[in-house]
Amino acid sequence: MKIEIQCFYFLTLLVLPIYAATALGGKSGGGGGDLTGGWQPIKNVTEPHVTEIGEFAVEEYNKESKSQLKFLSVVKGETQVVAGTNYRLIVATKVGGLTKNYQAVVWEKTWEHFRNLTSFTPVNA
Repeated sequence: MKIEIQCFYFLTLLVLPIYAATALGGKSGGGGGDLTGGWQPIKNVTEPHVTEIGEFAVEEYNKESKSQLKFLSVVKGETQVVAGTNYRLIVATKVGGLTKNYQAVVWEKTWEHFRNLTSFTPVNA
């Protein structure tokens, strides 16, 4: 009986910190301290990886829709930890003389070198 109680306490002390770290969130794609599944703002949208995701979104949209949008910048963004990372970005684009913002959602799994444009919709000003 004494060994069972000691094992219970040992497992509790082992599992509790892991649970607390998971519940409080760890570092992830641009958010920091975020809960798995929740959207967290990207603090620095000019970070090269975020810009790369924005460029990818515009390129993929152009391929799919036969458009000729030119990527200008990422205006705003959020990340969501899933099986990988979702990036929800507001990207500024230009076609001809017109500039327009779009909301792009890109799912990325860096360890598989995988990216997928999930959605790309105009943002009404």
